[in-house]
Amino acid sequence: MKALWLENQQLSLQDVPIPVAPDGEALIRVCLSGICGTDLELARGYYPYTGIIGHEFVGEVVESPDVSPSPNADWIGKRVVGEINAVCGECEQCTNGRPTHCEKRTVLGIVKRDGAHAEYLTLPLANLHRVPDSVSDEAAVFSEPLAAALEIQQQVHIQPADRVLLIGAGRLGQLIAQTLALTGCDLRVVARHSHQKQLLEARKIRLITKDEIQPRCWDVVVEATGSSSGFDMARRAVRPRGVLVLKSTYRGDVMVNFSSIVVDEITLLGSRCGPFAPALRLLESGAVDPAVLIVARYPLAKALEAFELARQPGMLKVLLES
Repeated sequence: MKALWLENQQLSLQDVPIPVAPDGEALIRVCLSGICGTDLELARGYYPYTGIIGHEFVGEVVESPDVSPSPNADWIGKRVVGEINAVCGECEQCTNGRPTHCEKRTVLGIVKRDGAHAEYLTLPLANLHRVPDSVSDEAAVFSEPLAAALEIQQQVHIQPADRVLLIGAGRLGQLIAQTLALTGCDLRVVARHSHQKQLLEARKIRLITKDEIQPRCWDVVVEATGSSSGFDMARRAVRPRGVLVLKSTYRGDVMVNFSSIVVDEITLLGSRCGPFAPALRLLESGAVDPAVLIVARYPLAKALEAFELARQPGMLKVLLES
């Protein structure tokens, strides 16, 4: 099969064997995969990974283990998306309700597990979620980043009266904005590029410029740029005893004045993977529309060209089609 291979910070399109699904895992034919910021950072050396990259996908099950209570016939031919952390279920993190921090986990296209920018992939049956018939492939491919956006609300109880500031309106930021808007909170978004602003305005999500941000008065600030300047802006904005959510992939070190965080009693919260079931419900209901973020689709054979486009500043979602 064709696959996009990363090694020594170099991407190449390679012919590799179709994977053989281990016990308990399904073989999935990838229909669409999405290029995300983590993919781009991996190619820049964010994490020492070698293998097939990519973790956002929608596909069709072609082989399934006959495991009760989900027998083979229930899965073959079904469209699915998948949670990216494959866990052991036995370590201290797993047994205490923190499976995404499993000590032995592999992560699709990120840690010791070949990913989704390929014609086929394998994942444990327990990781799979069926895609409702009414949800298109173009929407379903966003299930993983939409779930990641929803993780913020799993971690922070956002109330309608809260003043919430989102810094960054890129691929993930747009989904965060759409999901936060559903809470009824007083939401403002900092966006750099005109097309990002247009998408937000079309959904009546209010924008704010850097100069308009009132310091030390926002209840919750979400930093989604992955830059030191974005973090500095977020830190200045959050009120004493407020919450600062880090929702991005950071490459390298960021200088932080921890004394001010201690004095102001700021809650600093890392946030990554999130719940798939509510993400699929939002897609099914149409309450969130991620397909407007798609700017291009490329065949897998042109994956290198697709990555060059995705690297452009302010670029939204580029998809690969197997």
